[in-house]
Amino acid sequence: MDQPQYSLDPRVNRLQLRESGEPVEVQEGENWNSFEVFHQEKRGAHHEHVGCVHAPNAQLALVFAKEQFARRKKCVNLWVVRSADILAFNAEDEDMFANNAEKTYRDASGFKVMEKINQFKKSTHDKK
Repeated sequence: MDQPQYSLDPRVNRLQLRESGEPVEVQEGENWNSFEVFHQEKRGAHHEHVGCVHAPNAQLALVFAKEQFARRKKCVNLWVVRSADILAFNAEDEDMFANNAEKTYRDASGFKVMEKINQFKKSTHDKK
């Protein structure tokens, strides 16, 4: 990275923030990101969100997550995901998830198969 990054984020280089409001020049590795941490308690279980850590990169975030969330509680796996990389729908878009509550097409009750099965059983039983 040849050009320096600039940030107005108060978490970046807190001791060197300028009162004039000028952006702070950030060197590579100084701008720590937020990472969401997901924890798996046992093999085959779902990963659950347990919190977040701040780290300069994903590898160090994994180390911080292990120290923070896997020392005291049983854990077999951790995931870390940069918070900025998580995408979600807006709350106003919830209607796109609406579905048909009445799903009778999934029920076998709509089919008249049971009568035929019982007739078949009766006919095979009568033949014996």
